[in-house]
Amino acid sequence: MPRTGRRPGTSSTREQIVTAAARCFAAAGYDATSVRQVAAEAGVDPALVRRFFGGKESLFTAVASALIDPDRALAAVTAGPPAQAGDRLLGYFLGLLGDVAQPGPFLGLVRSAVTSEHAAGLLRHFLAEKVLGQIAAILSADQPELRAALAASQLVGLAVARYAVQLGPLTAAGPAELSRWIGPVIQHYLTGTPQEALS
Repeated sequence: MPRTGRRPGTSSTREQIVTAAARCFAAAGYDATSVRQVAAEAGVDPALVRRFFGGKESLFTAVASALIDPDRALAAVTAGPPAQAGDRLLGYFLGLLGDVAQPGPFLGLVRSAVTSEHAAGLLRHFLAEKVLGQIAAILSADQPELRAALAASQLVGLAVARYAVQLGPLTAAGPAELSRWIGPVIQHYLTGTPQEALS
């Protein structure tokens, strides 16, 4: 039975609720997750969750903000030679997803985006606009929005095929092998030209 009332330390309690919500969204998706379930997972009263976050949409926004930290992503991908940005981006993304046998909570965002427009909008905002769009712009590439969308399609497609559908060859491939195959594709989206794809 969940404990009621406010725990000591507002900041740590908020973080605990966000962490619990991430687990719930990852396990059940957006539609099947309720504020009451999150409260039970966090060991707090549902009223406390509503006091901090208002409702499920705001709670999901907080989870997305915590999991897709634009500043951390930009630092990880842009700190190094531009010609290796695709590999670094793939490595960062695979780190968010975690092991195939035990995926991290980021997969919950991807799964939720399939059934919830709110979740899909947040994934577009954080992944395509705040992260990938800025990465393409920092790399001084033209059409950064299109490049970001193309890179996002590759990464989200990989997440679905490897972690949700679990295609055998993709689940068997390790990060190094995936990097050899997919890294150059993402690099092309970030810095290449359309003509190169036809040569």
